[in-house]
Amino acid sequence: MKVQSKAEKLRRAALYAGLMIMAFFMLIPFAWMVSASLKLNQDIFVFPIQWIPRPAHWENYIRIWQKIPLLTFILNTGKITLIVTGFQLITSSFAAYAFAKMNFKSRDKLFLAYIATIAVPWQVYMVPQYIFMRNMHLNDTHLAIIILQAFSAFGVFLMRQFYMGIPDSLCEAARVDGMTEYGIWAKLMLPLSKPALSTLTIFTFVATWNDFLGPMIYLRTESKKTLQLGLRMFISQYGAEYGLIMAASVIALIPVLIVFLSLQKYFVEGVAMSGVKG
Repeated sequence: MKVQSKAEKLRRAALYAGLMIMAFFMLIPFAWMVSASLKLNQDIFVFPIQWIPRPAHWENYIRIWQKIPLLTFILNTGKITLIVTGFQLITSSFAAYAFAKMNFKSRDKLFLAYIATIAVPWQVYMVPQYIFMRNMHLNDTHLAIIILQAFSAFGVFLMRQFYMGIPDSLCEAARVDGMTEYGIWAKLMLPLSKPALSTLTIFTFVATWNDFLGPMIYLRTESKKTLQLGLRMFISQYGAEYGLIMAASVIALIPVLIVFLSLQKYFVEGVAMSGVKG
């Protein structure tokens, strides 16, 4: 037993050491980005790398706001991201409740057909989507992006897997007490699904905030562009201003970090619990 205990400790120590090494190498690009954002252009690619700039040029974070309408881009991105995230949380959890806790004809077949759309690349149907939005006169509007991203097959799958782990007896007891299906979803299922909702929030927020191709296809007016398009516009105009580019990239990363750090305690729990039952 002692030999097995030592072997288990060694195995875990090796696993943790490997994970720490992987995390270290994954964080290096982010550390370099922050470091480069505080340097002059001629100092960014100097080797060996000076990780702590001396002196630190904080004016890069001021100049980037003067070069492009960064605040407008951030507000546009925040507007689209928050609305899309809110819609996906509502639509995904609502549909997942129906697929998990309600009995209706061809329920499982319909669910499988809907989930099968995850396997279809977006590039396959982005042209029909564009034509559809154009015929509805929604080109160059935020509404087009919001409509197309308000529903998520992945979100329905994630929430349904979590709801499958909640005992059916709770729903049956609520029905006996006279609660409607809408009431069960709103007052019973949603409060219990905080881990899954937090996980879906992280996935949706990050994907929408970092989306580049969707806004590039639909948005033309500069005042409507998102942060990712704004960064691309800045790079095309000031390609050699690497310090400013890195400063803008750090600014774009901050909201994602805030959301992830705020919900991280639910993240692993939500991923684990959503896969309990299939």
